[in-house]
Amino acid sequence: MNCKRTTLALLLSSIPVFATIFGSVHGVIHDPQHRPVQNAMVMIKAKSSDWSATTDSDADGEFNFKAVPLGEYVVTVAGQGFNQAQQSVVVISGTQPVLHFALSVSGTKETLIVSGAPEVAPTDSATPITLVDRLDVERTPGADRTNSLAMITDFVPGAYLTHDQLHIRGGHQTSWLIDGVPVPNTNIASNLGPQFDPKDIDYLELNRGSYGAEFGDRTYGVFNVAPRTGFERNRQAELLLSAGNFYQTNDALSFGSHTERFAYYASVNGNRSDLGLQTPVPKVVHDATNGYAGFGSLMFNVDPSNQLRFVTSLRKDYYQIPYDPNPNDIENAPISENDFSAQYPSIGLRDAQHEGDAFANFSWVHTFNSKTLLTVSPFYHYNSANYDSSPNDVPIASTDHRASTYAGGQVSFDANFARNNLQMGLYSFHQHDNGLFGAIFNDGSGNPPLTDTGHPSGSLVAYFLDDKFKPLSWLTLSAGMRPTHFSGGVTENAISPRFGAAVNIPRLKWTFRAFYGHYYQAPPLITVSGPLLQFCSTNNCGFIALHGERDEEHQFGVTIPYRGWTLDIDNFKTNAHNFFDHSCIGSGGCFPITIDRAVIRGWEVTLRSPRIAHRGQIHLAYSNQIAEGALPITGGLTNFSPPSSLFPLDHDQRHTLNFGGDVALPWRAYASTNVYYGSGFSNAFPGKPYPGDHLPQHTTFDLSFDKDFGERFSVSLLALNVANRRVDLDNSQTFGGFHWNNAREISVEFRYRFHY
Repeated sequence: MNCKRTTLALLLSSIPVFATIFGSVHGVIHDPQHRPVQNAMVMIKAKSSDWSATTDSDADGEFNFKAVPLGEYVVTVAGQGFNQAQQSVVVISGTQPVLHFALSVSGTKETLIVSGAPEVAPTDSATPITLVDRLDVERTPGADRTNSLAMITDFVPGAYLTHDQLHIRGGHQTSWLIDGVPVPNTNIASNLGPQFDPKDIDYLELNRGSYGAEFGDRTYGVFNVAPRTGFERNRQAELLLSAGNFYQTNDALSFGSHTERFAYYASVNGNRSDLGLQTPVPKVVHDATNGYAGFGSLMFNVDPSNQLRFVTSLRKDYYQIPYDPNPNDIENAPISENDFSAQYPSIGLRDAQHEGDAFANFSWVHTFNSKTLLTVSPFYHYNSANYDSSPNDVPIASTDHRASTYAGGQVSFDANFARNNLQMGLYSFHQHDNGLFGAIFNDGSGNPPLTDTGHPSGSLVAYFLDDKFKPLSWLTLSAGMRPTHFSGGVTENAISPRFGAAVNIPRLKWTFRAFYGHYYQAPPLITVSGPLLQFCSTNNCGFIALHGERDEEHQFGVTIPYRGWTLDIDNFKTNAHNFFDHSCIGSGGCFPITIDRAVIRGWEVTLRSPRIAHRGQIHLAYSNQIAEGALPITGGLTNFSPPSSLFPLDHDQRHTLNFGGDVALPWRAYASTNVYYGSGFSNAFPGKPYPGDHLPQHTTFDLSFDKDFGERFSVSLLALNVANRRVDLDNSQTFGGFHWNNAREISVEFRYRFHY
């Protein structure tokens, strides 16, 4: 939202989600006369690691694997007197793919029968899902860099970076989960660094809308991470070193190994660059960044019924805030383009932001039998974002420090019986914040400096109950409810019902889906005390307590598989009340606000190919989307603007397209590319200097080449924005004012793998 012309702009100038990381695989085994095959040995094995499990078919020829981590698998069936058979399957959390094996009688020669293409999309879910694996991360240009979100933006429609932050489906509020456990963060638009280093990810499940009650309340996106565990390595380490223009480097060292019962993975990384954030002008000025992080994962199988998991991470980041050095630009000078009112004078400023993040979660996974599963997961999370302005900032030099501590846990019970898949559980956390806001007024107003500190606390308790019912083999109905109680600056209660349906057309295998549901996202813990309130009372603004965002979503779509290709088409509409947004403090830190309402609607298309001729693969993600909002401001610091009609939000972009792929070349080499097109974000100054309500369209082209030298050593050459096309992406006030896309970046990366 743009608040550039208000007194508030001069001053300022949710609940995490839960989802299980597991799915289950069910199957039926028949002989040629369609009679059940009992006591056949069934093994499921991950395609990308040594993880495996075995079981036997029962008297009805059925088998079931519970607590299967998301990913790609091969299921092998061997029965006495029959030929072996194999099928590939993709497991997505909360789904239950069903495999059918028709065994043939063995002859004199042993035969392995491979049947069916892998199931690449769920047929029993109303949620549009994209699955990205570690090979996608390695082969997508720039996606494995520590601060990159290309693993999301290149594959998910309507996902893009603007004013240095990820937006998806028109909103800021997305949730990260690790091993199915949420990493809570109720703060809006305060952090610049991503939650995880992409190099530590084995699979990333990207969900957008239509969540069941067990998935929580983040309307716009849920990112479910299956981290590397060590099952993909055997006493193996990997060293990664890189160097490029803007004095950039992105380095990491990781170790991993496993036995039949125990697996571990650990990594450390460091990065720096002179090009960190999007700059307010094409020239890169005062834009260095650096950071370091560590990650660890432990997994122990106590016995076939009990598994223990522990995951922890630590991250520190530093960002210089770039500025506009041209005194005659629209930001710095009172010129006709800005109605003779300078926007964000920033010449020579030295603002910066320091961020820290640490989390730890522990999970006990208990399988009672083939149909029931219990998961108990306590967690801890610390997150901080400290913005410091230069004392000479004009019109306001601001300081905005925040540190949030979360402690809580979740308990989930999953049961399959008859035609039902039932999930129920409890999710709760306690949060404590420490905040400091300071302002020095350099606008000639004579206002004295002010300092405001706060130490708010809050808590959230949510229950969820969700059931998937299959009255027919081709029909899945889902219904759920999520009662939530939040206590903080305000006390609120919400009950969020959700309903969905998925219809799988026999023979064609097309899956049509529809969904209707409500969400409640609890507010950040923000308090304002005496000095700031006194300033507001004399400047026609005030503070209204932040209430939670309440969303209504309806969505329908179709998934069309064909010979390994998968086409997905989706239409959605979200009506939001108390829509979370932000207004900025001086030239940098952002203060959360809510606006009366927002309407976000769009069409989305994704296309994913199989490995073509065993060499190449392509992907496409397209979105036609409209994101609009309406005043007044209903929470946070407000200037009491009157109600308004719908207007484009500052991240409204009507057309967004990503198209890319990779191809294997001779001599153990491969190339990958991605083309991004955006039709332009909304224009805060129509006609000055850009015509129309939206900024210019833009296209960038990324390219990488990789060459393996044996099994241990590889070299990659990376070029982002190859043509060096620069464009003004955004002219809203966030972290340094306006934002241009990044200049061309060229780097070389070395990987060395060794055993220890």
